[in-house]
Formats: sequence, structure tokens, C-alpha cells
Amino acid sequence: MQKEDNLKEVISHAKEYGFVFPSSEIYDGLSATYDYGQLGSELKNNIKSYWWKSMVQMHDNIVGIDSAIFMHPTVWKASGHVDAFNDPLIDNKDSKKRYRADVLIEDHIEKYIQKIDKEVKKGIKRFGDDFDVEQFKATNPNVLRNKAKIEEIEERMRETLGKNDLEGVYNLIVDLGIVCPISGTKNWTEVRQFNLMFSTELGSVAGDAAKIYLRPETAQGIFVNFLNVQKTGRMKIPFGIAQIGKAFRNEIVARQFIFRMREFEQMEMQFFVRPGEEMKWYEYWKDQRIKWHNKLGLGEDNYRFHDHVKLAHYANAAADIEFNFPMGFKELEGIHSRTDFDLKQHEEYSGKKLQYFDPELNKNYVPYVVETSIGLDRMFLAVLSSSFKNETLEDASERAVLSLPPALAPYKVAVMPLTRKDGLPEKAREVLDTLKYDFNCQYDEKDSPGKRYRRQDAIGTPYCVMIDHQTLEDNTVTIRDRDTMKQDRVSIEELRGMISSKVSFMTLLK
Repeated sequence: MQKEDNLKEVISHAKEYGFVFPSSEIYDGLSATYDYGQLGSELKNNIKSYWWKSMVQMHDNIVGIDSAIFMHPTVWKASGHVDAFNDPLIDNKDSKKRYRADVLIEDHIEKYIQKIDKEVKKGIKRFGDDFDVEQFKATNPNVLRNKAKIEEIEERMRETLGKNDLEGVYNLIVDLGIVCPISGTKNWTEVRQFNLMFSTELGSVAGDAAKIYLRPETAQGIFVNFLNVQKTGRMKIPFGIAQIGKAFRNEIVARQFIFRMREFEQMEMQFFVRPGEEMKWYEYWKDQRIKWHNKLGLGEDNYRFHDHVKLAHYANAAADIEFNFPMGFKELEGIHSRTDFDLKQHEEYSGKKLQYFDPELNKNYVPYVVETSIGLDRMFLAVLSSSFKNETLEDASERAVLSLPPALAPYKVAVMPLTRKDGLPEKAREVLDTLKYDFNCQYDEKDSPGKRYRRQDAIGTPYCVMIDHQTLEDNTVTIRDRDTMKQDRVSIEELRGMISSKVSFMTLLK
């Protein structure tokens, strides 16, 4: 199956089963905005819980806050967003489509990366277990040629973007022969900068004095509350502040389903450290975050680190965790060493000291910050797309199944009476009542058992419990596993422990 077709199937499945709907669909929708349906909101909340528990509950030196979407407009002047929160955009004159210039160049680099991967796969196929991947990459002429090309492009990209040399960015696109994915032509406009912040008016009188912004990131709400949290929580360096919240960016190039939207949700943690220790913690959080992802079991090969070619104005080191989405490897999470830029900027613009007194060093200083920032909507797409499968079974029948990590599944168990008579629905309701306090359950009595199993497979329910006539005799039920489709006969008393052992967040957090 082609990756593009896979994305279309994921989008179709998400709508059909109540995960994601186009926003305002009865009015023909609104570009790049989506609503999460009854199952999507459950999955999204479970992803939030996994992140929050692992970040806050599992660390005694990290706490969480929930700051306002509206902030004083000077916050965004201090952070650099008013003057520097821009994307370099370029239009193709034939297709009339607009693209981020840096993304076009990165997609071109990806072609060379794929060529290297192809050479490596050929070597593995030829030499098997004796194949030394690292030595091959260091000596193979084709690999070295492609690596040199990547380094050359990245160097020009770093130089032009770093100097905001838009003409240089345009020339790089032309020199690389990059074509529009739609029209296939090289008929480009010049590269221009576009500010991504949404503005609105505060109060009843319009004008510059009342102009405020919808926050383009959640991080600044953490920085302006640094002292509030540190003092009230008696926090000692190093410590972190976590937050989950909405952010808004006026993306001109918003596409690929929920991957890039104008209204999205972030899960961010700012970790405050001593100056000079930021690189140690930067490496620590890179390691911790990739472990967090790998525990979900979506496939370690689906992740890779990508160091930033162009560093943001506030960073001295930055890397992305990229995920193999249906449209290829794209950014999922960023880990950044933000230095002391943000706190110092807010000190300057507010006139307030934002420093920490370190009793061990007996001095005040502005802490350095290491940030981990993950897009919740992108994480949702990563989980959904990697879990979706169409399987052909031994009897030649087919099923669509979402092999979601059990702890993240919207429903943990479906309770079903075999028929709608003979007291089976009443008994099924009794079983449901014993489980619903611990697990999100669904009661399902419509259609044949086979159709009900397929329906639960399609929404990712890990367990189905069937109540039949034998249940009335000996208080046992049939429990079916989503992934193996294996059915076991167990007592009702055993159900809670069996289900909990597989679907609890403890399975991910330990």
C-alpha cells in the first residue's frame, strides 16, 4: 500500500468510527481545522494522561500549570514573536500553491537520505548478519557521495536562513532544481516572510492599544510564571514546569490532515537548570523522550533524531524526534536548549527580576532552560496511523483493526450478551457494572457476535467479554483478545485483574 493511500484510509477510518471530523462540516468545513469525535477525544485524553503522568507524576521535581491563552501583548514582544515569528514562503505560479521554502529544501534532502537507506538495505540483503552498517556508511562511494550532497545543502540552508537571506534561499531552491509537487514546474515566485500570529482586539474599543494575540506557543505562559511556581512550590534547581494547552498559528501551508493545523495542542515541559549544565540535561531529556515514545510499541524503526540545521534565535542546541508518518518522516517532538534567553528577555521588558537564589552556590542567577515540546495532534496521528491495519485472516475474511497501545485505547473492554433474551442482557449489565468503575467500557448487543467483534477491533478495544447461557450456570464468561483473537473462559471475578494487567498506565510508566 502506498503511503498516500494509507493516509487516505486513516482519514476515512477516523471519520467513520468517530475519531476525527472536519470542523463545521455541515457548512462545507473550514480549512485545516478538525473536531475530535467521541472516540477521538477519549484517545486524545489518554495520550495526555500518559504524558502528564510520566512527566509530572513520575518526577518529584516537575510540576504542572495551566496558563491563559490570552497574555499581555508585551510578552510576545519580549519573546521575539512579534518581530521574528515568520515562515519563509514561496509560491508556484503554475499550481498557485504556496509552500514553506525550508520544508521544500528539507524534502529534497530527504531524497538523498532515502538513497542512503536504499544502499544500506542492499548491503544487508547481500551480506546478512556479517554486514557492518557503520563501516559501510563510512566507506561506500555512493553513500559518501549522497552524504556530501546533504552536508553541502544543509550548509547553504544554514547560512541563508540564519542571515534571513531570502534571495539566497530562492537561489538554493532554483539551484537544486526543486519542482512543485503539484504542477511539476520550477516557476517560483520570490521567497517572502509571513508572520504566523493571530491577532484580535481586547475589550469593546478597537485599535492598536487593544491589540492582543492568541498564543502561538504555550512555553511563554511557563516563563512568566517561573517565580510564582518556584516560590509557592519551594522548587529547587533543577526543576521543571509542564503544561498542556492550545496554541494558534496562522499557517498558510496547512495540510496533511491533523499534522499541521491552525489550532492545535501542545504538551511542553520547561526544565530549569544551572548555567553550564544545560547540555548535560539536553542529552538527558533526548534520551528520556525517545524512551517514552518507544514504550508505546509503535516500532523503534519509526523514530529518528534530526538535528536542526537552523537554530531558533533562543537556542544553542536543538533536535527533533521525527516519526515515520504516512507522508514520511516528519517532526513529532522537539528538544531544545533555550539558554537563558526567555527569562532574560522578560526581565528586560517587565523590569522584574526573574532569578533563582542557589543556596549551594550562594548566589543568584538566571537559570538556563531545556525544553521538550510535543504536538498532541501529531502524537494522535502517529498513534492512529501506525496502529491501523487491514488484515486477511486464515478463513480469507478481512478485518480492519486498530492495534492501539491498550492503555491509550478509548474503550478498554466491550461487554456483550450473546443474545437479547433469556436474561443474558441483564447479566451482561451486571458484569458491566462491576467493570465500569475501573475501565471505560462499552455495552454492545446489536448484530451477530462476529460483527460486534469486528466493530470493536476497528475502534481498538483490547478486550471483548461475551456473556452466554453458561454464564448463568457457573458465572464464567468468554474474554477475547483484540490482537490475537484468542478466546478464554474465565470467571467474572478474574476479569478486573486480567484487564487491568494489560490496559493500566503502569504498563507504560514502569
